[in-house]
Amino acid sequence: MRTLAGVLVTILSATALQSATAQVERPTPYPVVPTLDYQRAIAAGTRSATGAPGPNYWQQWTDYRLRGSLDPQTKTVRGTAHIRYHNRSPHTLDTLKVHLHQNLHAPGVERNRIQEVTGGMQLERVVVQGAQLGRDTSAASYYRVENTIMTIVPPSAVRSGQTAELQIAWRFTVPQSGASRMGWSEDNLFFIAYWYPQMAVYDDIVGWHVDPYRGDAEFTVGFGNYDVEIEAPVGWVIRATGTLRNPDEVLPPAIQQRLAAAARGDTVVHVLTQQDFGPGRATRAAPAGRLTWHFTADSVRDAVFSATRASLWDATRTPVGDRDGDGRLDYTLIESLWRPNATRWAHEWRYAQHSIAFLSQFTGLAYPWPHMTSVEGGGIRGGGMEYPMMTLMGDYIGRSDTSLYSVTAHELAHMWVPMQIANDEKRHAWIDEGTTSFNDIQAQRDFYPGSPAMESDRDRYLERARAGTEGELMRWTEYQYPGRSGVASYQKPATLLGMLRALLGDDVFLPAYRGFLSNWRYKHPQPWDLFNSFNHAAGRDLSWFWRTWYYETWTLDHAVREVRDDDAPVIVVEDRGSAPMPARLTITLADGSIAFREVPVERWLQGKRTAEVTLPRGTRVMRVEIDADQVFPDIDRSNDVWVRIGH
Repeated sequence: MRTLAGVLVTILSATALQSATAQVERPTPYPVVPTLDYQRAIAAGTRSATGAPGPNYWQQWTDYRLRGSLDPQTKTVRGTAHIRYHNRSPHTLDTLKVHLHQNLHAPGVERNRIQEVTGGMQLERVVVQGAQLGRDTSAASYYRVENTIMTIVPPSAVRSGQTAELQIAWRFTVPQSGASRMGWSEDNLFFIAYWYPQMAVYDDIVGWHVDPYRGDAEFTVGFGNYDVEIEAPVGWVIRATGTLRNPDEVLPPAIQQRLAAAARGDTVVHVLTQQDFGPGRATRAAPAGRLTWHFTADSVRDAVFSATRASLWDATRTPVGDRDGDGRLDYTLIESLWRPNATRWAHEWRYAQHSIAFLSQFTGLAYPWPHMTSVEGGGIRGGGMEYPMMTLMGDYIGRSDTSLYSVTAHELAHMWVPMQIANDEKRHAWIDEGTTSFNDIQAQRDFYPGSPAMESDRDRYLERARAGTEGELMRWTEYQYPGRSGVASYQKPATLLGMLRALLGDDVFLPAYRGFLSNWRYKHPQPWDLFNSFNHAAGRDLSWFWRTWYYETWTLDHAVREVRDDDAPVIVVEDRGSAPMPARLTITLADGSIAFREVPVERWLQGKRTAEVTLPRGTRVMRVEIDADQVFPDIDRSNDVWVRIGH
């Protein structure tokens, strides 16, 4: 033994080292070690070893007052923002960081896929703490724009507990299909997102999150309160994140009455029909030919709006549980807006109605907002994209009802993650996309009993795993290998949650899962918060599971190697893969009875490749199957079954 820098070091002899190595027949997962930044957060008390926010957890907050104007003819949006940014951190901020996501469409910016160039966001005025700033970086205070990030050096630093006041004016030309997530279609529909300067997240782990938006990996944004006014021509119906505050000023009495009836009933109300299209029917008239729609929203991470003059508008309500704790059942308004040629959408209201009700129950978190609005956006979007209280989805012409239900359940499941539990989507998209995929699978199985949705995701993952073309989940999403981010973000993490549920059982898994969601509601979890939450709930360290499945691309391959007819039958199970998991055996005996045995994961964690399962004397084994319920993703099922030939 030697002491080196105060550390006791044991030097193994060559013989001892060879002996230790000989006992390890396979790779074994080493412990999960969080990043240094996360370890510092634990020490500072902003995070905890139980996976819950620590006693010193903090996060920033923003109040937005946005005024927007849409010109459908020129396809231009103009806007002004009054932003109050509350520094709740213990730090003094010498700079402020703001996202200009619309700059994805500016000339010369970094992009990871081809995009329409429309000029991006043209800033007309930037005022911070009462001083108008310019781009002169030699000045004491200024702003500069690099790609989709605006850096502001304010006239004075923003100290802990202080509020920074920003006033910004801008304009931009709406791209036809902005990153396939917003835009316009057929001169009768606009879906406007990423339309205002948005404060970047500043947190206890990274500090300022300033990864630019390149068009692929999605968004990391903070929470706030929104007061939004949208001016548009009469005849254009506006739906948006939040509650409409001036219905009397923009909606005719008949439309208001239908909307009110929808909020009271469980069957669909056709709020707008084709006979209602046009100024003075779909909307009120106005002397100047334009109306201003006023919306407010609390505790959301974004605000978007749609404008349409040719969409049918269906509405109903759905139960979400006891949202406010008064002991009574609460409801939310379900809306779908779709153009008449998108005939699959005739039942969209029913799909959304079920999804929101089911997911409120399954997650244990009642849907918190006043409405959920689905907008058909054929020509803008093929699949779907989520925003608080809003989703944009394709027309699904030529596709099945089950496909439309599937995308509806997925986009609406995003109302929980990341719209309430707001992870870092740029770095760890598997948290929101994987969790959402897992949740939408549960909804699909409830709506369509016998749905193969879980098996479909598992098979997509297995296809990549067998080919050796998957990427590690913990690799930053923005830097996944080309073509590999889909399975790593969606199908594999959804499959892993299903595996974890089977491993722990519902009595442990569901409280742990719901506890994680509840603890991080309106907050920003990191992967290790998820890992620690399950470790704590399970009462054991599951590092082997996290390391195997989230950090590595190891695969599972259990096999029935042989069955020996000794005095007491012996089943030899072999682990031919690298991913350690329990081997659950279903054994059919000669008398027709079924026996169940399990090789615990600890056997493989000891570095062993084989395990023997012994049955009582006098029994005769006829058939053995590993993982008969197929809850674990074994890459070769052909060696999971042994059947006696002859008698």
